[in-house]
Amino acid sequence: MFSRFTNIINALQSLDKTYSNSEMVRKILRCLPRSWMPKVTAIEEAKNLNVLPLEDLLGSLMTHELSMQKKDDDEEKEEKKKKIVALKSSQTEDSEDDDDDEEVAFITRRFKKFLASKKKFGGK
Repeated sequence: MFSRFTNIINALQSLDKTYSNSEMVRKILRCLPRSWMPKVTAIEEAKNLNVLPLEDLLGSLMTHELSMQKKDDDEEKEEKKKKIVALKSSQTEDSEDDDDDEEVAFITRRFKKFLASKKKFGGK
């Protein structure tokens, strides 16, 4: 945002339109989105905008942006932690389960052979 703002200010200076430091500070504060309004209000209340250097304003805004990003990242991590569900599995070895699986496989093979023999003889 600052680089675009600087480009516009420089282009206006080449057209003989200059702005004072306080005007540029006020323009930047005015163009910030609504989510930045608490920070804008804090800057307006705490500092004298007539003598506030543009660089100090930008430093303050960049610091605030970094802290907002860090807070958002922390909230995202918390949400991900809450959504993770771990399931614990346990496996027991039962010989009955193995026997049942073998019986089902044997019956399935026999049934397939039965169906194949029916098709050979034209049965429905």
